[in-house]
Amino acid sequence: MIVAALVLAGGYAAWRYYAAAGHTQQASAANGRASAPAVPVKIASVEKIDFPVFLNGLGTVQGFNTVVVRTRVDGQIDKIAFKEGQMVQQGDLLAQIDPRPFQASLDQAKAKKAQDEANIANANLDLQRFTKLGEFATKQQTDTQRSTVQQPTAQIAADDAAISNAQTQLDYTTIKAPISGVVGFRQVDQGNIVNAATQTGIVTIAQVEPIAVIFTAPEAQLPDISQSLAANPLKVIALTTDGKRTLSEGTLAVINNQVDTTSDTIRLKATFDNKDHKLWPGLSVSTRLLVTTLKDAIVVPDDAVQHGADGLYAFAVGPDNKAEMRKIKVGRSVDGRTVIEDGLSPGQQVIVAGQYKVQPGTLVATAVASTEPATPAKAR
Repeated sequence: MIVAALVLAGGYAAWRYYAAAGHTQQASAANGRASAPAVPVKIASVEKIDFPVFLNGLGTVQGFNTVVVRTRVDGQIDKIAFKEGQMVQQGDLLAQIDPRPFQASLDQAKAKKAQDEANIANANLDLQRFTKLGEFATKQQTDTQRSTVQQPTAQIAADDAAISNAQTQLDYTTIKAPISGVVGFRQVDQGNIVNAATQTGIVTIAQVEPIAVIFTAPEAQLPDISQSLAANPLKVIALTTDGKRTLSEGTLAVINNQVDTTSDTIRLKATFDNKDHKLWPGLSVSTRLLVTTLKDAIVVPDDAVQHGADGLYAFAVGPDNKAEMRKIKVGRSVDGRTVIEDGLSPGQQVIVAGQYKVQPGTLVATAVASTEPATPAKAR
């Protein structure tokens, strides 16, 4: 009996010891969880703004009008009156062809007219004489003289046409700028013989004020573009090819009359005033077409949107600084910002960096994310 009592007493003491130890470990674990440090994250506000929807693309600058200046008469170039690369105005002298042969043709046509005018004057005098003779001149003689007067009269009309043609040919020896723009490289030097049959021009002029940009858009965007263009002019922004610097702002002018079936794109043409000449023919640019503006859209940074097994979600930060998972539905995404169609409200704070350490209910230490504008990104 004494031995049994001792055994029971020893077992009870051991049970009390291990029970106390287990309780202590549980308490320590609970205290550890309670005192776990807050996870550092960056947050941003959910905003309600008018959200511009841009369509990004690539384009090429071209002159609004481009003209190859050619001679319309044959001859030797006496003078080149422009410098390569200079701006010229419509009507400015570009080149002068030797005018002497054409001046001689004009003088000859004028002399021929003077001769015919003298002949008609003499014929009129003879007609007057036959008319005064009365019965002493036969009717046949009078009629013949009238016909003689009419012939030089018709010749005068032919002389006027010849003079006009000779004057036109002479005018063609003075080559003037047909449009205002920038001249390119000179194709012919002074002293060379040029002729109207040659396809090579003297110089090319490109109009740069205004100037055009040709770019493309996916055919799926054509209905939205057409609908918006019918309501209002659409703004187009031209940027450097890296998208970091704005060069100029213009408006959409033309939608091409057919879709390119090989690339499933539609060609568009925008015009720019280009007073500062930042756009130049042949330059490659990035383009941003403002298709529409969503009024009072709920917007968050792209980094707040997370992809999970059950779809898209974002972590919102509650008043107690604990993370709350919110399932969301998104719309368009442009320039690093995404439109939220459901799941978040304006004024809430969402986590945009550090989500990989966060679970629902995690205590977070917040810092406001940078508000610098994002690099332009392709619209979705």
